[in-house]
Amino acid sequence: MSDYAKVVVMGSPITKSNFKMHNDDGRAILPRNSGTRHDRYALYEEQIAIDARLQNPGVTMEESLIAVLRVYYKSEKRHPDTINITKSIFDGIEKSGLIINDAQVRRLIIEEYYDKVEPRFELELFAESVFRMSYEIRRHDRLAKPILYKPTSTRSSLGLPGSKGFTHSDLEKIKENLKQKTQSKKKLSSKTETKSKPPQITKDAIICSICKKATSKGNYMKGDGGKTIICKQCFKKLY
Repeated sequence: MSDYAKVVVMGSPITKSNFKMHNDDGRAILPRNSGTRHDRYALYEEQIAIDARLQNPGVTMEESLIAVLRVYYKSEKRHPDTINITKSIFDGIEKSGLIINDAQVRRLIIEEYYDKVEPRFELELFAESVFRMSYEIRRHDRLAKPILYKPTSTRSSLGLPGSKGFTHSDLEKIKENLKQKTQSKKKLSSKTETKSKPPQITKDAIICSICKKATSKGNYMKGDGGKTIICKQCFKKLY
């Protein structure tokens, strides 16, 4: 059984994390012959599976793994979220038979790079029984140029806070909304409980001998010398 494998797949890495398509039964599907751009997700997984198997013939890793993933995007400005890129990649690796389940990956390091000429991803897999992982984070000797990001268009359109985060006014509104929702839930729950509770039967209540429900004065008949009480509803059913 192999304790190391490496896979290199050329082409700009893509992610299917935001892709959702369902069939008539409501099941999620990944089309591959629809003739639309949606086919690219399934075709990318197939490409990964083929390349992984060609580069590691006869290798199947069955134990827990350490994975080091390096993604090389073509553009620094336009590319998928690196945090979401792993799903497509590991689904393709699993389909290749190189691993038997993507749950085998218990430790994962992802690094983001840029290569305009040869965009790709490089994945290294290490068997945990043979290798162990260690890492350290250190301060630069000289301050590097920061890579700054802007809020997504989705956050802007929804009026969500940007780089400055929530203001005190935003937090107060959120608290008030949560308070109102909590109170509404309590009122609804209280009404439901009141409706579902059966009427309380007191010691002096008159109980029908047939349906065992409480009945009011003038709404029942006595029999057997007063020992048997039958409400008028049950009496009608007898005849």
